[in-house]
Amino acid sequence: MKSSFLNRARGFVVIEVRGTRLEVLVNRMTEKRMSIWDIRHTAESKAELSIGIGDFFRLRPLLKETGSRTRIKERHGFPFWLGKIEKRKFFAVGLLGFIIGLYLLSSVVWQIRVEGNETLQSAQILEAAKREGIYKYQWKFRLKDPDELSRQLQSQLPQTAWIGVEIRGTNVIIKVVEATIPEKPPLMSPRNMVASKNAMVTEIFAEKGRPVVKPNTYVRKGDVLISGILGDEVNRQTVVASGKVKGLVWYKPTVEVPLTRQYKTYTGEMKKRFYLVIGSRALMLYGYGKIGFEQYESIPERKTLQWRNFVLPIGWLSEKVMEVQVAEQAIDPKEASATGLAQAKSEILAAAGSDSRVVSEKILHEKTENGKVYMEVYLEVEEPIAVEQPIVP
Repeated sequence: MKSSFLNRARGFVVIEVRGTRLEVLVNRMTEKRMSIWDIRHTAESKAELSIGIGDFFRLRPLLKETGSRTRIKERHGFPFWLGKIEKRKFFAVGLLGFIIGLYLLSSVVWQIRVEGNETLQSAQILEAAKREGIYKYQWKFRLKDPDELSRQLQSQLPQTAWIGVEIRGTNVIIKVVEATIPEKPPLMSPRNMVASKNAMVTEIFAEKGRPVVKPNTYVRKGDVLISGILGDEVNRQTVVASGKVKGLVWYKPTVEVPLTRQYKTYTGEMKKRFYLVIGSRALMLYGYGKIGFEQYESIPERKTLQWRNFVLPIGWLSEKVMEVQVAEQAIDPKEASATGLAQAKSEILAAAGSDSRVVSEKILHEKTENGKVYMEVYLEVEEPIAVEQPIVP
């Protein structure tokens, strides 16, 4: 097949030639340097060949000379395509508008992402970027060179050690490496470690200062556990007392647990919606009308057009709206009691801190009333009890 890109650009036709002197006709066409190819005999005194449009209009004298006739079977190439487009002007205008719109949409910044920042606020970085011309719906050709943008952003944000700007499709990514500033040690005044609540001391370890109590000693809230005063009345020195003190603390929380448990189930009824997404806006194409479900759950799935690293601001969103029902299940009173006890322990341990544990537990009182279990629980918890208290001169 000799129908190259150049021949298709110029246009060519596939013709059927009939006559008794076909060999003479082909030889004469060759002598005239006509562009012909794919010559094949289809029957006696009949052949098919491909010929360029310009040479086709030079063919008439040779046909008369050899007594041959032709018939056009196929038309190929750009000129014929233009002829079809000319008949469909609205389609051509729409296609041209779509190409122009696609180019314009891909020439605009649709999203700006900030990566790598921890203490520095993203809003502060985006505000500095806006002053340099980086903002949503900005034309990409109006942006400065990424290296220059990086330098200017870093000059505006002295808290950063390095800033990189990357333009990826319609997205601008600002990568930040924050500067490490050494923290100044806080100024500490002399202090004692005192009891934060009534407790029985189980463990005491003084890093600095003088321990005042011993294990198995009962203390009240505010009692000194580790003193920051060293020496006697004559040779006296104050320090920043520090250390670790644990003690047994007693709690009597009240808990109520319902005797029914609610859970969610899907009914199988579902409605689908479909949206065309352009930038941050969505246009519903399918699924109009009310949902019709009292309770429902929505599961969206978004897809964006992308070619390699080039992300277009056009995509679609499919949404499944599924009907749900809330059902109730009865709970055994023993299971409710266990749930209530676990709930009480969890709340107490969360307030006491991670370095605490329940030593003993007991249900003091329990009753079932109005579909709930009411409980009074006794918990003995070992937890840190030391807090700081400044030493007043």
